[in-house]
Amino acid sequence: MTVALDWLPNTAFVYLLLFARIGAILMLMPALGEDMIPARMRLSFALAFTLVVYPLLSPSIPPMPNDIMGVVGMLFHELAIGMILGAIARLTVMATQVAGAIIAFQAGLSSAMTADPTQVGVQGAVFGSFLSFLGMVLIFATDLHHMALAATYDSYMVFPLDAPLMFGDAAQLALRTVASAFTIGVQMSAPFIVFGLVFNLGAGILARLMPAMQVFFVLMPANIMVGLVLFAVLLTMMMGWYLTGFENHLAMWRG
Repeated sequence: MTVALDWLPNTAFVYLLLFARIGAILMLMPALGEDMIPARMRLSFALAFTLVVYPLLSPSIPPMPNDIMGVVGMLFHELAIGMILGAIARLTVMATQVAGAIIAFQAGLSSAMTADPTQVGVQGAVFGSFLSFLGMVLIFATDLHHMALAATYDSYMVFPLDAPLMFGDAAQLALRTVASAFTIGVQMSAPFIVFGLVFNLGAGILARLMPAMQVFFVLMPANIMVGLVLFAVLLTMMMGWYLTGFENHLAMWRG
């Protein structure tokens, strides 16, 4: 058995190349890359996960180029792929924001704003913030973060290192992801849209029958109460739509 004298530079090159894509994905991935998780913890996890997949992926890594520009080019290639995949996966969180905004508007609580735990420094409707946090918790509770890690590993089969960057396909995938997130958000809040139409129609007819009475002001507590009851009853269904959409998005990475 012989050991090459240049094993350390090649090993460091392969490890750094793998870490560039994996680290970029895990820093942007929903649940695994949330800002509420300390950056050092996320970095340590990315380094450990890269070490785990190193024996599996190192045979498929091309040899280290002889010039420094070739190394830098491959490094930026992997960083670009990781940022594209991670950013597109992050777009799936928009579903909870869309659903939360619609629900808050229909329930009469659109002015109730709170800090969004998934986006530092950003405020959103209280329903959207709650759904975003609950979605992150359910990803861990249902072990979908394992599927996210498996999709990160399988991305090397779908997007190999020697493949050119396909910015056109990435833009189309981003558009489809945004459209899918909006569709899922509307599906999650569809019962509240129907409730808002029926409630406002009944309140409008009552206001015409009793013009001296401030009908919408009087019915505001009932609107909020019924909206909260519907939210509690339909929460399981709404999060089921969200988790299914997140799982379907990760399935695209696995071919």
